Amino acid sequence: MAAAALRQRAGGGPVALWRAQRRQRSTFDVAVVGAGIVGLASARELVRRHPQLTFAVLEKEQELAHHQSGHNSGVIHSGIYYTPGSLKARLCVEGAALCYQYCDQKGIPYKQCGKLIVAVEQDEVPRLRALYERGVQNNVQGLRLIGPKEIQAKEPFCRGVMALDSPYTGIVNYKQVAQAYAEDFQEAGGTILTDFEVTKMEMAKESSSGSEDGLKYPLVIRNSKGEEISCQHIVTCAGLYSDRLAEISGCSPEPRIVPFRGDYLVLKPEKCYMVKGNIYPVPNPRFPFLGFHFTPRMDGSVWLGPNAVLAFKREGYKWLDFSTGDFLDAAMYSGLWKLVLRNLSYGLNEMYRACFLSAQVKELQKFIPEVTINDVLRGPSGVRAQALDTDGNLVDDFVFDGGSGDIGNRILHVRNAPSPAATSSLAIAKMIADEVKRRFEL
Repeated sequence: MAAAALRQRAGGGPVALWRAQRRQRSTFDVAVVGAGIVGLASARELVRRHPQLTFAVLEKEQELAHHQSGHNSGVIHSGIYYTPGSLKARLCVEGAALCYQYCDQKGIPYKQCGKLIVAVEQDEVPRLRALYERGVQNNVQGLRLIGPKEIQAKEPFCRGVMALDSPYTGIVNYKQVAQAYAEDFQEAGGTILTDFEVTKMEMAKESSSGSEDGLKYPLVIRNSKGEEISCQHIVTCAGLYSDRLAEISGCSPEPRIVPFRGDYLVLKPEKCYMVKGNIYPVPNPRFPFLGFHFTPRMDGSVWLGPNAVLAFKREGYKWLDFSTGDFLDAAMYSGLWKLVLRNLSYGLNEMYRACFLSAQVKELQKFIPEVTINDVLRGPSGVRAQALDTDGNLVDDFVFDGGSGDIGNRILHVRNAPSPAATSSLAIAKMIADEVKRRFEL
């Protein structure tokens, strides 16, 4: 089937299936920890650049892209929001182009359905114009400011005084993309080990026999079952656990990860006709998160939201999910309390909206007045790995670092890969591969 035809489909299509692999060897040149979309993209790029080396991806779950990569909104972002010159801006613009190109090559369906960032009040117009200028500086394609009539021509049920039209924004199933990366990695000779939860990283102890493997593969990675592999270098792409993996390797725990759950609503199927593309609010710089938006999905559904509330478990997708360790880890971190105190009214409003469906619908009605409480259902949730510094500031850009000493010099940690990491995954992978080559002299 032609790629152009596949792009028109709402969902389905061929899925690149990863093959479960048994461990046939216990030594590798490079181990990538984490089989989310960034880890898989990085492993794919590394094995393609260094086919003479051996690579493994280690994943604690039994399936790939199980957490952030499998619970995101599926938007291919164009790069409007991010500070010009930042890694976010550069990698998003490059990554979006690479994502579309990759999906064409692999026959992965997507829709370039566009996005409207809508000002519903006059006092939002200056911020919208500033956002347009930022997008132009970031070299985002096709941006233009449009008025009320053009808004309704694109989104007949949407109301606004002005909107920023981003036709290059799209949607895709990122779990399908991640599975395709995994297939590429395996076909190039890489090994994927699932059900391998990394709990320890240390230098190999010298054996009395002076084992050659101990000299060539000086790093030992152990999992929760007591199994181990040896390698020369490690790249961690651990998302919600990036700070903890850094800490067990002897590196700094900063920036810390605090989990925020985002709960979505969904439009009832018979009401999905009201939304054609992505509809977003104008970001308010006084608040730490974006706010409610309308997101069409490849399966034809429409997600509404999300909110942003503190999660009491790092992988807690349900209201009652609770981990004592995760809760105490967040509650005892001074950076979180500083963030909460600075945004107390915002946080209380988010908690109120999380409890009362009518409050969420009221936010949606600012954009589509016809939406009623009878048109929506509670939908899925995701957990965002939000990096915070000790002053309570959201770490907004990508953070990559290593450590010091014997272990630290052999590790590259992807410490913070926030949205738009999925969009940017192939561009991030190139940067990580460049950094791996520089640090480890591959």
